[in-house]
Amino acid sequence: MLKQQIQDDMKTAMKAGDKVRLGVIRLILAAIKQREIDERIELDDPQVLVVLDKMLKQRRDSITQYSAAGREDLADVERFEVEVIQGYLPTALTDEELTTLLDAAIVSSGAVAMSDMGKVMAIVRPQVQGRADMGAVSAMVKQRLAG
Repeated sequence: MLKQQIQDDMKTAMKAGDKVRLGVIRLILAAIKQREIDERIELDDPQVLVVLDKMLKQRRDSITQYSAAGREDLADVERFEVEVIQGYLPTALTDEELTTLLDAAIVSSGAVAMSDMGKVMAIVRPQVQGRADMGAVSAMVKQRLAG
């Protein structure tokens, strides 16, 4: 399980004295635990991927804002956190793989207009969670359904 791997990595970072990495791993575990408490469930791997994906998006937004404000020191901290979080995500999909998945989802859902976007996203989301930026996926679906 992914959650167990993260906990094991926390122990390894503690033993190695890697305080920066340990801090990021603790943030990840805290986000997972918060969601488990809020929803009163034990998260499985797909749900942990959703949490990691959300954390990744937050970090990317922060990097953009810090860079725009000229705070590269803070942006560098966020970049390191992105690197650690990405280490727990599956390998990213290539553009060709993503295009193939989107085309298959459009065909299987029978989508023909923008009003069918929800159907397509419901099929695609579990397949690409943690492997592609959902904002980019959404934009690609819009482009395909509009054109």
